[in-house]
Amino acid sequence: MSETRCGFAALIGRPNVGKSTLMNHLVGQKISITSDRPQTTRNRIRTVLTDERGQIIFVDTPGMLRKAGNKLGEYMMEASAGSVDDADVVLWLVEPSAYIGEGDREICERLKGLKKPVLLVISKVDTIPKEQVLTIIAAWKSCYDFAEIIPVSGLRGTNLDDLTDCIFKYLPAGPMLYDPDTLTDQPVREIAAEIIREKALICLREEVPHGIAVTVERYHEREDGLTEIEASLICEKDSHKGIIIGRGGSMLKRIGTLSRRELEELTGGRAYLKLFVKVRKDWRDNELMLKHFGYSRKDL
Repeated sequence: MSETRCGFAALIGRPNVGKSTLMNHLVGQKISITSDRPQTTRNRIRTVLTDERGQIIFVDTPGMLRKAGNKLGEYMMEASAGSVDDADVVLWLVEPSAYIGEGDREICERLKGLKKPVLLVISKVDTIPKEQVLTIIAAWKSCYDFAEIIPVSGLRGTNLDDLTDCIFKYLPAGPMLYDPDTLTDQPVREIAAEIIREKALICLREEVPHGIAVTVERYHEREDGLTEIEASLICEKDSHKGIIIGRGGSMLKRIGTLSRRELEELTGGRAYLKLFVKVRKDWRDNELMLKHFGYSRKDL
């Protein structure tokens, strides 16, 4: 039997390129929230894939921003950069296009001189004709000296096994860091908060989502199997509070209904969810509030 391998694989790329979706497919369960809005992922989120070869600890990162518009943006940029520094192998996700834009060229510059393998993962290849894949690979080869280039489709499961094999090849030999049954090191309260934020992202208008945070104020598992959850949606403006609540509470009810369904999947039983909406002006530029909402630079 070959020696056990274990290490960290950081998923990087521009915002909204599909990092969280791919990671969820690789571990076989939804852990990281997804939406079609940029900056959905704000924190580093670890998930664990364990098999007979060892463990891959995936680190989902915020999309690499070209510049930070506020202190939350600065935090997200530091989270992405720190994940690359700490990783054993880097997975750079890109769209299935031969055009390499300015944002991706900036990522390429950041990676130059990196003394670790970088795998280029061309995502969503199910959306293009097969004959275009070789043209795309040739274009990206001129950008960086990649250890491997792997076209994948999370939706169709295309080449996901090949990608996993490739990651294991570049991980160091060593003992497993997590129990084999572990899927993530995220506390259940944080997962619950992220589920609620995801549903808010799905339901709300363009101008609101970037200014929303979610905190779980109470999480109690009762002996009868009911989980009681009280959570607050934090926004920056009084006008946003009105949008989140909606006419007659309709929007908040919709967010709560969608959230509760997934929370019940998470807890494996019934869930009672009570939502509040609070205004904290300019919280994304306030270090104390960022820390309180789970975005502390000391934790990076």
